[in-house]
Amino acid sequence: MKMKISIMIGVVLLSLAAFAYAQAGTDVKTAAEDTGKATDTAAKKTGHATKTAAKDTGKATETAAKDTGKATKTAAKDTGHATKTAAKDTGKATETAAKDTVKGTETAAKDTGKGVKKGTKAVGHGVKKGAETTEDVAK
Repeated sequence: MKMKISIMIGVVLLSLAAFAYAQAGTDVKTAAEDTGKATDTAAKKTGHATKTAAKDTGKATETAAKDTGKATKTAAKDTGHATKTAAKDTGKATETAAKDTVKGTETAAKDTGKGVKKGTKAVGHGVKKGAETTEDVAK
């Protein structure tokens, strides 16, 4: 009988070992499935986040391009306005300089005319004196 009990204990132990191995295999399989599901979920979430980030980046790039275009347009208008104003100011300055040059030329001409008139009077007076002297000598 002792032998039967020993055999029965041996059979029970072998059965338990087989059951334990089977349970371990099931646990490994379940863990692998859980890991696969978690990986799939993470991949989906990562893909969604990447897609959202790409859309946001595209929108930001588009907005930046529009803002750059507006700024360039504004700068061009401001530059054109500044150029126009500078041209007007240059024209006014040139006109003023021309008027001042005309006034200076007129004043110089008047002064020259006065000088010539005085010189002519002096020469005429000298000629008259010379003629009187010649007349006196001739008498």
